[in-house]
Amino acid sequence: MNQPVVEIRTSPHIHSSPTVAQIMRNVIYALLPLAAFAVYQFGISALVLIIVVILSTLLTEALFAKLSGRDNTVTDSSAAITGLLLALTLPPGFPLWMGFVAGFIAIALGKTLFGGIGFNLFNPALIGRAFVQAAFPVAITTWSPAFAPGRFVEFIPSTFTLPLMRPDDLTPWIEKINSSLGHSVDAFTGATPLAAWKFDGVATDTMDLLTGMVTGSSGESSALLILVCGSYLVVRKMMDWRIPVMVLLGAFVTALLLFLIDSKAYPEPLFVLFSGGLMLGAVFMASDMVATPVTPMGVAVYGLLIGFFTVIIRTFGGLPEGVMYAILLGNALTPLIESITQPRVYGDQREKGGRG
Repeated sequence: MNQPVVEIRTSPHIHSSPTVAQIMRNVIYALLPLAAFAVYQFGISALVLIIVVILSTLLTEALFAKLSGRDNTVTDSSAAITGLLLALTLPPGFPLWMGFVAGFIAIALGKTLFGGIGFNLFNPALIGRAFVQAAFPVAITTWSPAFAPGRFVEFIPSTFTLPLMRPDDLTPWIEKINSSLGHSVDAFTGATPLAAWKFDGVATDTMDLLTGMVTGSSGESSALLILVCGSYLVVRKMMDWRIPVMVLLGAFVTALLLFLIDSKAYPEPLFVLFSGGLMLGAVFMASDMVATPVTPMGVAVYGLLIGFFTVIIRTFGGLPEGVMYAILLGNALTPLIESITQPRVYGDQREKGGRG
């Protein structure tokens, strides 16, 4: 009589993890509604900017793969995600040639320099964004009105600015828009909600921040839509939900403490959470699988620090926004955070009196 053979093996018993290409495609699926809303909100200038930045990252990825003799990694969609995320952090009227430069820098310095996908220390899209923030400070802080009439048939005047030329002054164009709407010339001042609060003490309605009825970077205006798109990745188990939660918690607690100290000098915590690029950064950038800690305690520390840094930079820095620098600081601290939050191996004994 044959006896059944029972094999005892260690876990994991089932291997069905998604491939890199599958994860990247799902991230693109999650970002597409944000891109679509950006085009609806700002028109054809936002659409062309997104296309140009993505083309820049894809071409740069292919170029460096060819120069280094490596396999072409364009098909894994990681470069496309970098381009899409980067485009969503830029003003919709950002000159196209500057957007192309941003895409090149994102791949060349933010990804290829570190050895390619899986080796980058910093989020590549934010490297590109940080570069153009320093190189083109006027263009990166020039904002266009949302839902402008004729946005689907007329480009924002600064879109086709030639290289090394000063972007067109948007004031006459904005005056024309305000006049066509029956508003006064200063109906749209060119200020984002963060800038309006920081420099003028004017708060924006929370519902407008949630639904995206405000100006700002192409993909950061609707906090509610960003949360919905991020939830898709969480449900698909392709995002660690603890990271955005900890980032938002860190920002909320820091903002709450400041608000309790002086409610007139500091904004309400909900305004801090829903304004600017915090929601986009927390959900889609701080959660970068490569540049984040993997230890449970490290994830919490990492997220809380980014939230804390964001509020501190916004409040006490010279610029109204701080999430980009906060995430880059968090990326830089990731190796240190991981080294000090390593869990004790099961069965190991702590040293007592200098002995094992």
